[in-house]
Amino acid sequence: MIVVVVDLDGTLLRTDATISTRTKAAFAMTRAQGARVVIATGRPPRFTRVLAAEAGLSGVAVCANGAVVLDLGTGDVEVLAALTMPAAAAAAKVVAETMPGVAFAVETGEWAVTGPGWLRRASRETARQEARSLDDLWARDGSCVKLLAWTPAAVTDAVLDRLRRRLPELSVTYSGAAGMVEIAAAGVSKAAAVARLCERWGAVPADVVAFGDMPNDLPVLEWAGTSVAVANAHPLVLERAGRVTASNDDDGVAIVLEEMFAAEPDVVPSA
Repeated sequence: MIVVVVDLDGTLLRTDATISTRTKAAFAMTRAQGARVVIATGRPPRFTRVLAAEAGLSGVAVCANGAVVLDLGTGDVEVLAALTMPAAAAAAKVVAETMPGVAFAVETGEWAVTGPGWLRRASRETARQEARSLDDLWARDGSCVKLLAWTPAAVTDAVLDRLRRRLPELSVTYSGAAGMVEIAAAGVSKAAAVARLCERWGAVPADVVAFGDMPNDLPVLEWAGTSVAVANAHPLVLERAGRVTASNDDDGVAIVLEEMFAAEPDVVPSA
């Protein structure tokens, strides 16, 4: 059994957040030949459901960089790991010392709760609440699958390295959103969640082909037996992936799937 693991934004989805006719056909062919398809995204479940439906994808999705597993068929959500609010508040204090002018949001999976100074709005956001103060943000009941830190300044690799050194017990990553750092509980990664699914299915890393474009994809790219970066990927991903395909806007994922599954590729114009 082959397991195909694919990131959404910047990898499968084109720049305008759509998916081409050719790519949809490639995934239909992949599933028809018995492969399992796993979406692995930094997005929370509420966005993933919509994007997967638009792309015609079913099965399982690893969301919030591996903190959550979503069954796209039943709608069931399994939280694998989350931060308590006190832990999120403590991490935010460290981030604020490293990234001046930073604002915070708490992602629960079904809601985003933003703190003061949060100016970024995700496209098609339908489940956002605003906290009047940081104290109000941390006083919310429950836990968070992802702490988001946003700044108008660029997030460099040096900033990420500094945060990882100061927060060694947590997962600190970057998925491409301008100015955004994503922090999760210890051990959270796309690789860990995918490995858990593969163990359940009796698959091993050699059975897995993974596609990605950003640093949050590196753990699963390095774990999978076959790793593919799209041409528009982050330099670290281009360096470490086993193969580079065409960009997300040029059907890079579809090109590899057509080769793997021995299709006669009728090149369908992107639509």
